[in-house]
Amino acid sequence: MKPLRTALKLPRYCRRKPLKNGRWAYFFEPPTWARKQGCQFEAEALGQNYEAAVARAENVLLPAFDSWRTGGLSDLAPKGLAKGSFDWLVHEFKKQQKWKDIDSHTKRTYEQGTKLFADHILKDGSRAGSKQVGDFTKAFVDAVYAKLLVVESLDAEGNVVRRERRRMAIAAMGACRRAWFVMQRAEEGIVPADNPFAKMGLKKLAPGQKKTETPTATWDELLAFRKAAVKLGYASLATAALTAWEWLQREEHLFGAFEISHYRPKARPNSVCVVHPKTGEEAWWPLFDETGNELFPELMPELDAIKEQTVSGLVFRRDHGHRRGRVPLPWMTPRGGLDYLRSTVKRIIRAAELRDELSFTSFRHGGFTEGADSDLSDAELRAAGRHRSARQLPTYAKRTRKQLIAGVQKRRAERTKPAGLSE
Repeated sequence: MKPLRTALKLPRYCRRKPLKNGRWAYFFEPPTWARKQGCQFEAEALGQNYEAAVARAENVLLPAFDSWRTGGLSDLAPKGLAKGSFDWLVHEFKKQQKWKDIDSHTKRTYEQGTKLFADHILKDGSRAGSKQVGDFTKAFVDAVYAKLLVVESLDAEGNVVRRERRRMAIAAMGACRRAWFVMQRAEEGIVPADNPFAKMGLKKLAPGQKKTETPTATWDELLAFRKAAVKLGYASLATAALTAWEWLQREEHLFGAFEISHYRPKARPNSVCVVHPKTGEEAWWPLFDETGNELFPELMPELDAIKEQTVSGLVFRRDHGHRRGRVPLPWMTPRGGLDYLRSTVKRIIRAAELRDELSFTSFRHGGFTEGADSDLSDAELRAAGRHRSARQLPTYAKRTRKQLIAGVQKRRAERTKPAGLSE
């Protein structure tokens, strides 16, 4: 007859060790064969609390080990979600119509934020996402936020370095707040009406910290960037930078929403549809003035050339030299990532020997600054940037074709004005 088990069952690769005080300590130890195959997981002490040790091993360490062992395939296995947990709340939030109405950039921000909160490991070894939303309190959310606000890492000498990630932590709280509000309306019997993520009083700047502004590029810096981009084989980025300057478009819009069909379609051959997904606006810009002169003589030939070679799809793709013979891929990854684009832009900026703090966004800001220096009215700037907020432009005025043409002409006049001369 098999003897009865006298010890509590432990998860895989875990063992217990007796202490002098008569209690047990628990440890997680990856197998020797895994270490020989390059597994980077180290042995870890799990403490003396059995429940906490088991929770950390099963919820954190073993899933991470299995992900390494299977090359990520275990991550694809469906996992049950306890109804009423925060993980369940986020999962159900993504089924709602309000989630489908969100633009791709905001969806990515919400996914990153809710994941950051849900994956936070609590003192008992469990994830915050596994907790029932009915048990959430404002004090609990504040405590998790305080932990997410600061991240620790080791430098080359092994010293602990603490840094603040305030912007990311605040964005995470905003994503969780939105998910809670939506699901409270959808599942009011499960999700409490009192949203613990609301009215947290979060400040975007740390005490004594000054607000930083995005560096603004000059027209000469734009020209230098374009020249270096063409020399390095990134002609599409040279054109994209000028497009951002002229039409004041954000990088996620240029590389994720601007399509061939938007530029001089058969129905409107003298116009371009400038897309601003963030504001929900689509503006048809005129490409010629009343006398038939081109409003964008530097930009239009380059876009015309791209349209001749591309039948449909996005305007700007990875068409650089080492990709010849392959189908050009979008600069923006399927999940909306622009990391590769930004690293490439930084490489071009350094090759052009420009200020290292410049980014692709600097060219859009440069276009806005040029407009302001050209004495564009609020109505003309608002027509160009497609801004609707009264806080941004106090005077609400109708956007017209005349305003767009006048704005472009003023900017071109300012661009060619001799330096140091006054009117």
